[in-house]
Amino acid sequence: MTTTVLRVPQIDLSAVLAEQNPHIDLRVQSYETSTRNFLKAVASYKTRTMASISDKRAAHAAEKKRTSERIGNVEAETNQCKIQEIQLVADLQREEEERKEAELGVSAFKRQLASLRDKAAAIEPQIEHYRAIGGNLEREKRKERENLNALTARSVSEADALEARLACVVEGVEGAQILVRMSQIDPADPRSEFKFVLDVSGGAYKVLTSSPPLSTLPFLVGQLHASQDLFAFMRDVRRAWVEMVTQTQTV
Repeated sequence: MTTTVLRVPQIDLSAVLAEQNPHIDLRVQSYETSTRNFLKAVASYKTRTMASISDKRAAHAAEKKRTSERIGNVEAETNQCKIQEIQLVADLQREEEERKEAELGVSAFKRQLASLRDKAAAIEPQIEHYRAIGGNLEREKRKERENLNALTARSVSEADALEARLACVVEGVEGAQILVRMSQIDPADPRSEFKFVLDVSGGAYKVLTSSPPLSTLPFLVGQLHASQDLFAFMRDVRRAWVEMVTQTQTV
């Protein structure tokens, strides 16, 4: 930038006064032009300076805002880290308490296990003793079952023989009741059935129905209570029906 130095012109005052119309050219137009240029330069400088200041102010505000945001983010992260730290400390304390409780529980279980082992060792001889007793009982039960099966087979065989000999059929009806049906009693109609229902519950025998009715049934039932011989009772009932039919046909 070149600086222009204005020089004051030299005025010959005597020459000026010697003129018919003396005057001094003050160069007002140049001065005004120079002044306008100066003011324009000052205004331009002011405008540039204000724009620069405004730009710097805006940049400073933006930087300040970014810095404030970074500070806020850092503070938020710091607070979050503090919260996580507090939570972590609480979790560590809780885990420590749980570990202590677990250790106490394990110790208690170990004591219980040791006590149970001692009790098991103490009752082991009793268990062996009861096992021996159980084995003996099992053998006795097996022997009783074999005897019962043999007795059942013999009873079935005897019942079959009795049914064949007495021409009767024995059936279970309800609960402890049996239906006895006899045939070949009436010579006029060998296929006709004579039947009765006997209640054998509670060890007290009782004839519930009889077809045809038999007047001697109470007496025969009394004999059954005394003898407890059911086969003999059925034989006597058949014999009584035979006698009843014979007497009826004779009459």
